[in-house]
Amino acid sequence: QMSHNHILKLIGCCLETPIPILVFESVQYGTLWDRILGAPQPHFEPLLLKHRLKIAMDIVHALAYLHFGFPRPIVFRNFKTSCILFNEENVAKLFDFSLSISIPEGETHITDTVMGTLGYCAPEYMRTGVFNEKSNVFSFSVFLFELLTGWDVSDLVKDVHDLVCPFSEYLKNCFEDNRFTEIVDHIVVEDVSSIEKEQQLHASAQVTFECIKDSPADRPSMVDVAKKLRQIYRSLSCN
Repeated sequence: QMSHNHILKLIGCCLETPIPILVFESVQYGTLWDRILGAPQPHFEPLLLKHRLKIAMDIVHALAYLHFGFPRPIVFRNFKTSCILFNEENVAKLFDFSLSISIPEGETHITDTVMGTLGYCAPEYMRTGVFNEKSNVFSFSVFLFELLTGWDVSDLVKDVHDLVCPFSEYLKNCFEDNRFTEIVDHIVVEDVSSIEKEQQLHASAQVTFECIKDSPADRPSMVDVAKKLRQIYRSLSCN
C-alpha cells in the first residue's frame, strides 16, 4: 500500500462492473502538461521559478519513495508531465502506474519490451530493453527540462528509430555553448531578477545535465537529486 503526499491516493475499486473501476482521490485542476505546454488558461496562475522548483522537489521525493521505500524498487516507466495532476490546493500528485514494474529482490535491473513515451525513455532502455531506477532518473531530467523551458521534448524527437536521444544531444550542446538560459521559459526569465535567482536557475539546469548522463552509473540516485533540489529550493525561499 502506497502512502505519499505526492502520489495520487487509491481509495478503492469496483469489481462488479464489466470493466473493473479504480477510485482515486479527487483532483480537478489539470496536469502539469496543461500548465506548461497546453493552451494558456486564465484560471492557471503563472508558474514562477519557485513554483516549478517546488513541483520538481515534490515529485522527485515521490519517485525516491518508489525507489527506496519498498523491498522491491518500483520503476515508474511512463513518467512525464502529463502524469502529474494538481488538486484544489495546487499540490502535485503523481499518477498512472499502468507501466510501472518492481525490480525483483536481488536483481539490479529488468529486461522487457520497450514501453513508454518517446523522448522520455533512457537511451540504454531504447537500445536494449534494460531498465532500472537510473532509467527513471533520465526521465526525470526530461521532465525538469520541460518544466524549466516550457518546451515539449517530443518536438525534438524526429525519428522513432533513432537510438541516439536527440534531447540528450541538444541539452549537452546547450551546456557546452552556455546557452541554457536562452531557452528557459520567458515566465521564468522574467522572474529571475537577481543574481541569487539566476544562480539557482543555473543550479537547477546543472541537475538536469547530471541526470541525463549517457551511462546510468554516472547519473545520481533519485535521493541525491532530491537533496540537491531541496537545497536549491530552500535557498530560493530564503531570498
